[in-house]
Amino acid sequence: MFAIIGILAVFGAIVGGYLMEHGNLMVLVQPAELLIIFGAALGTVLIANPLPVLIAIAKGIGGVFGGSRFSKGFYLDQLKMIYELYNYARKSGTAKLEEDIDKPDKSQIFSKYPKFLKDHHAVAFLCDTLRMAVTGGVDVMEIDSMMEIDLEVHHSESAQPVAGLTTMADALPGLGIVAAVLGVCITMGSLGGPKEEIGHKVASALVGTFLGILMCYGLFGPISSAMGKEQEAEGRYYGFLRMASLAFVKGVSPMMAVELARRSIPHGVRPSFQETEATCRGGGAKK
Repeated sequence: MFAIIGILAVFGAIVGGYLMEHGNLMVLVQPAELLIIFGAALGTVLIANPLPVLIAIAKGIGGVFGGSRFSKGFYLDQLKMIYELYNYARKSGTAKLEEDIDKPDKSQIFSKYPKFLKDHHAVAFLCDTLRMAVTGGVDVMEIDSMMEIDLEVHHSESAQPVAGLTTMADALPGLGIVAAVLGVCITMGSLGGPKEEIGHKVASALVGTFLGILMCYGLFGPISSAMGKEQEAEGRYYGFLRMASLAFVKGVSPMMAVELARRSIPHGVRPSFQETEATCRGGGAKK
């Protein structure tokens, strides 16, 4: 929502100021310049990134406009899931828990939390870690090292879409200059013609530079920055799952495991102790 408001503010301020100076909006409508700039920008993205990264870029842009999923309600939901899962393991034994982590999509506990099941990386991260703990014979430090390696790999992969879009945004001003140079070449071929025609071609060439800079600093640059912040939020969520997993491996009580996990949540979306206790022992998480 805020991303849409921000984009409207950027373009509204620019267009509004332009109109206040009695500018002609039709001068800015240059399909050829847009084709050169965005066609070339798309080409650079296709050259630099494999298909999985391209898909991740598209999903990341959609996520910016959809808003962050890592809210207080989301974390309360996850805390309750951890409490129920560990309480179930304590009462029914690790053999029963192993059935749930082997087939999380059929688990009676995990099936209550579709937001968790939807994140396949998070499901694999938590279930694989718990599986190592249930199997036995693996030291706590070794399990923590496994999780750290897993997080490093995931962080590296999740950074690629942000880097790809940032590279494209950085290329836009240069591609705008390319469009402007082509426009100047066309203008030079029209010398000796009517002044109005030459003026129109010069304006078209300058619009190319304008569009390249605007799209870089007013649109795709901020979008890539927002994607980076969402990536950081996702990294903190995996840190939360890591802390919850370590608590289970160490054999602490379910409520203590929940509290340790709660302390790893960023302050902006961290539920209070009272909210967490009420959610885990009583009703569901607030949406």
